[in-house]
Amino acid sequence: MAHITDSGIAIKPLYRAEDVVAPQADPGQYPYTRGVYPEMYRSRFWTMRQYAGYASARASNERYRYLLEQGQTGLSVAFDLPTQLGLDSDDERVDGEVGKVGVAIDCLEDMLTLFDHIPLDKVTTSMTINAPAAVLLLLYELAAERQGVPASALGGTIQNDILKEYSARGTYIYPPRPSMRLVTDTFAYCAERIPKWNTISISGYHMREAGCTAVQEIAFTLANGIAYVAAAKAAGLDVDRFAPRLSFFFACHNNFLEEIAKFRAARRLWATIMKERFGAQKEQSLMLRFHTQTAGSSLMAQQPLNNVVRTTMQGLAAVLGGTQSLHTNSYDEAIGLPTEQAATLALRTQQIIAYESGVASSADPLAGSYLIESLTDELAAQATLLIAEIDAMGGAVPAIEAGWVQAAIADAAYAYQRNIESHEQVIVGLNKFTDSSDTPIPVFRPDEGVGAEQIATIKRIRASRDEAAVQAALAEIGRVAHGTDNLLHPMRAALALNATVGEVCGVLRGIWGEYRPTVKV
Repeated sequence: MAHITDSGIAIKPLYRAEDVVAPQADPGQYPYTRGVYPEMYRSRFWTMRQYAGYASARASNERYRYLLEQGQTGLSVAFDLPTQLGLDSDDERVDGEVGKVGVAIDCLEDMLTLFDHIPLDKVTTSMTINAPAAVLLLLYELAAERQGVPASALGGTIQNDILKEYSARGTYIYPPRPSMRLVTDTFAYCAERIPKWNTISISGYHMREAGCTAVQEIAFTLANGIAYVAAAKAAGLDVDRFAPRLSFFFACHNNFLEEIAKFRAARRLWATIMKERFGAQKEQSLMLRFHTQTAGSSLMAQQPLNNVVRTTMQGLAAVLGGTQSLHTNSYDEAIGLPTEQAATLALRTQQIIAYESGVASSADPLAGSYLIESLTDELAAQATLLIAEIDAMGGAVPAIEAGWVQAAIADAAYAYQRNIESHEQVIVGLNKFTDSSDTPIPVFRPDEGVGAEQIATIKRIRASRDEAAVQAALAEIGRVAHGTDNLLHPMRAALALNATVGEVCGVLRGIWGEYRPTVKV
């Protein structure tokens, strides 16, 4: 058995005091290695935010209300592929994809249905949406307005991290540079209108799911963060005005101790970057606050009940690493969308960690462990070297445009898969301790009629709206896109008139074009 971490860091048989570089400041103190808040979970648990969404807005609303009744403390919206790509459900390119991997949202009516009987001033919502993130945020704001909830009372997060889409996930629309404009326009819009909203969730999760190591996850995520901060400053925004609303999103995999150290290292590096590179002054600008999702790629279709153990171990590592928000995967996700029973068990996993394990009683309880502190130092050092390499290329955007980040992730994924196939990396139930007599488990089957339902809604909306006003509003988006004014204001006006997601994104497609990768990896 090889005693190395997923990042290739060799683990010694014994760690002593001399393996630790220096003691760290207390939780809540710069550089926040031990946590961003002094008491961490003694005063408030992390937000238990289960990622969910499927079929129609009506069906997803039922699941959200069920999860809230079960004790979930925040919502997390999964959108279907057409919505993620800024395409309406009646677009000929999306046949067969509507409502399959998330909820279909085409217009304001869908967003109103999605949050029916869910008071948006009482719950925070995370939305996993990137290329059309500004559009979905504006629909959320408009839905809240219909509920009588002012924008100033809204809390939540849009992912809005377009850079990792080019390097790992693939749901991009426009080329990188105009996409960065949408990101920074969103920063400015929220600072003005939705001050409690986290304007971006800078995401290492998807790069990790694509195969990168823990070191690469830290480095590539923070490099993308650097690019966003630099772009916002170049657009004239004050760093201490927008930086407190930046958030992050990481994966948590099976290498328990490395994952805990990863979160500690990332906090330390980000605080240092914001203070020394960007001159941030506010404490909140220096704090790396993050959501964690347990590793979807670690879930096995073979012996799926083993996934309960994997998710529990990963969720515990995220808590010990100081996460602010957590999603625990359901054991059946390697087979299909979660059943209600599996989703409930995933939520109960978090609740047992919170209320029964005792690990939330003290901030950063593993601090001082020679191994944890040494791993934190090593991960930080290796990630710093990778960030410097990206800096030398001109930053994250040029590194992505050159295909360098994509190639690095592909190489790491290949090496990991090779280790599995050679049995150097043991996956219980897959390449060792296999069992051909698996007991079948229930598979969730979403409504196959959602596509027709969505198309009927779009047809009805278009027939009843003021078409001349909508077309004028869409034309105004185009006019602003050719200039430098904030795009979210005309986009909001069009959506309020019942323009669709696809129509708004289509205007920008016509001006900016669509991104197509030019580098093979």
